[in-house]
Amino acid sequence: MGKVKIKKSDVWIDMTPMSDVMVLLLTFFMLTSTFVKQEPVKVVTPGSVSELKVPDKDVLTILVDKTGKVFMSMDKTTDLEAALTTVTDNNHVGLSPEQKKKFLNDPMFGVPVKELSSYLTLPQSQMSEKIKSYGIPTDSINGGMSEFQQWVDAARQNNENIKICIKADQNTPYKTVKKVMSELQNMDENRYNLITSYKKQED
Repeated sequence: MGKVKIKKSDVWIDMTPMSDVMVLLLTFFMLTSTFVKQEPVKVVTPGSVSELKVPDKDVLTILVDKTGKVFMSMDKTTDLEAALTTVTDNNHVGLSPEQKKKFLNDPMFGVPVKELSSYLTLPQSQMSEKIKSYGIPTDSINGGMSEFQQWVDAARQNNENIKICIKADQNTPYKTVKKVMSELQNMDENRYNLITSYKKQED
């Protein structure tokens, strides 16, 4: 007696719904993600039990490394460009369009105004190393505002809603952080956030 042959049927799975879900998930994560800017120096923030979130827009971040050097960044390119124009005009420093473009593409800035032109002529690879030896001066100029205060003032002039956040290394001497706070207080800037790492409160 011959064998009965069972007819084989092809299995076909419609992958369209899965593709749609994957695209939707990818789009969701792209729109809700916050990109972290590369910092010129590594800063390990101290621990804190506070759960308050750092503002995510209109932010001026002040970074203080453990040696006392000060760097800054702004989340909006338009605010940064306006502040750059204000500070360079006040200090009579001219920058070419190419130099301005390189400044705006830098994740953080922290070079004395008089050194900006020569710094921005360097290749991008050298800029990331050179900036570590600089830092924004906090000493007053001719009894007036320091360069640090000029940048903060320019940021505030161009965006009155800007929020100031201080991010200091856990090994930064207190007197260095206090110096930055005093500079802000001298400008009547008494509201700012201190960025820390979340640490659960022990029983």
